[in-house]
Amino acid sequence: MRSYLAVWRLPSAPVLLLAGFAGRLPSSMVPLALLLMVQEQTGSYAIAGGVSAMYGVATAVMAPVLGRLADRRSPRHVLLAQSAAYPLLLTLMAAAVLGGASLPWVFAAAAAVGASTPLVSGTVRALWSRVDARVRPTAYALDATATELVFVAGPTLVAALTFLTRPAVALGVAGVLGVLGALGVATSAPMRAWRPVVAERRRLLSTVTAPGMPRILLSGTALMFGVGGLEVAVPAFADDAGSPGMSGLLLAVWALGSAGGGLWFGARVVSASLPRQYRWCLLGVTIGLAPLAAISDPWVLGALLFLGGTAIAPTLTVQSSLVGSIAPASAVTEAFTWLSTVTFGASAIGAAVGGALIESSAGVAGSLLMATGAAAVAVAVTLVPGRRPDLPIPPRRDVVPA
Repeated sequence: MRSYLAVWRLPSAPVLLLAGFAGRLPSSMVPLALLLMVQEQTGSYAIAGGVSAMYGVATAVMAPVLGRLADRRSPRHVLLAQSAAYPLLLTLMAAAVLGGASLPWVFAAAAAVGASTPLVSGTVRALWSRVDARVRPTAYALDATATELVFVAGPTLVAALTFLTRPAVALGVAGVLGVLGALGVATSAPMRAWRPVVAERRRLLSTVTAPGMPRILLSGTALMFGVGGLEVAVPAFADDAGSPGMSGLLLAVWALGSAGGGLWFGARVVSASLPRQYRWCLLGVTIGLAPLAAISDPWVLGALLFLGGTAIAPTLTVQSSLVGSIAPASAVTEAFTWLSTVTFGASAIGAAVGGALIESSAGVAGSLLMATGAAAVAVAVTLVPGRRPDLPIPPRRDVVPA
C-alpha cells in the first residue's frame, strides 16, 4: 500500500487519476450503449456490432495521427479541440440512430464520433512515463487498475440508465464525462508543464517498427480482439439465459476481478524481465477464458469472469511498462496512442465478428471460443523470434512531477 501512497502523493496524481477515469469512461460506455441502441432499433446484433466496430475502428485510425501531432505541439491543444467536437458529433450520431437514418449514415456518424474521441488514455499514460522511474511501474499499475474500474463503472452505468430510461441517455452521459475528463487532463499542472522533445523528422511508422513494438502491438491486437468478442458475447449470453439485465453486471464483475488483480500485482516487486512477465500474464488471460464456452448458468459465468479477470490489469500494466521503455522520448504520446489504437480497433472488430458468430450456428459459445483462441494467439506472438529491445533502459526523459 505504501507504494500506491507514494504515487498518490505526487503533486497532480489525483487530477490525472480522476480526470483520466472520467475521460476514459466513454471507451466502456459508448460501445455498449451504441450496441444496445442500434440493436433496439434494428433487432440485429450483427448490425449493432458492425456500427460499434465502425466507431472503434475510426477511433483507432485517428488516434496515432493525433498522437504524433500531440508530441510535436502539445496534447493540450488536441484535447481542447476534441472537447468541442466530441459532444456535438455524439448528439448527431444518436439522432441518426433514433431517427431511423439509413445504415450508411449511421455508420458514417459512428465513424465521425470515433475520430473525435478525446485522446485521454494515451495522454495520461504519456504523462505517467515522465514521473520518477522509481515509482513509474506502480503508477502504471494504478493507472491500469483505474482503467479497469472504468469497465466496472461504465457498463454498470449504461445498464442502469438503459433500465431507467434509454441507451441514448447513456450516450449523452458518456459525452459529458468524456469532455470533463479531457478538460481536466488538458488543464492539469503536468500538462501545462509539457515541453515537446525536439527530434529529427521521423518516418511515418518509425514508432511502430521500433525494436519490440511490433510484438507488443500484434499480441495486444490478438488479446483485444478476443476481449471484443467476449464483450458482445456476455450480453447475448444474458439474453439467452432470460436475464438481459445481468449483462452490465457480468461485465462489471469481470472488470472488478481485473482491478483486484491489478492492485495485487502493482504492489509486488517482480524479478522476471518485462517480456517474460508479459508472456505469463497473457497465458493467465487465456486460461481464464478457456472454460467460459462450456458454462450455461449466468452466476457461474460471473464467478469465472471474476477469477479470469484477475490477469487482465497485470497484463495491461506490464504492457504499458514495455511501451514506456521502448518509445523514443520524442514519440511517447504517439506510442501510447498506437496502443490505444490496438485497444479500440481490435476490440471493435472482435465485437463485430463475435456478433456475427452469435447469430450463426456457432452461437454464444462460438464467440467465447473465439475469445479464447485470440488470447492464445497473443501468447504465441510473444514467442516469435524477432528484434528485442534492450531492457531495462535507463530513464531518458526529464522527470516532470505528476
